[in-house]
Amino acid sequence: MLLRGTTIVGVKRGDQVALGGDGQVTLGDSTILKEHACKVRRIYNNQVLAGFAGSVADSLTLFDKFEQKLEAFRGSILRAAVELARDWRTDRYLRRLEALLVVADREHLLIISGNGEVIEPDDGIAAVGSGGPYALAAARALANYTSLGASEIVQISLEIAASICVYTNKFITVETL
Repeated sequence: MLLRGTTIVGVKRGDQVALGGDGQVTLGDSTILKEHACKVRRIYNNQVLAGFAGSVADSLTLFDKFEQKLEAFRGSILRAAVELARDWRTDRYLRRLEALLVVADREHLLIISGNGEVIEPDDGIAAVGSGGPYALAAARALANYTSLGASEIVQISLEIAASICVYTNKFITVETL
């Protein structure tokens, strides 16, 4: 059966960047396996944030590969993301992995996909996963019409997504730089 669900949202606002995710792991369409999973991490000497949506095993594999690329490129998330996306798209094993990564440092917020895409949102807001569209809409509204900081926007956006998306819960982890 397919493991589904999650919501990851990142916001870069001013000198702060925040990345958050919910804790639900769902099996199929109706079974919650875990409520308190942590899908957001600090990596590369706490200088980079990374979050995943998709299959847990696939996502953890991609986390490891991304960390290796960060080490190889001395913490340059742009270079590491492009190299990971290239490998992900062309490597016979990696291209079967089903996940999305959102990564951020103090300067960049990126979405990395297995299609070879590395996307840096124009507005400094990124969201992926089952509840991604809900969290993205909420984060954009909060960023445009409030003076809240990045971490508060991430927290509230995830709470809104959890109230709409059945694959997203209210056990939220938020990391900031």
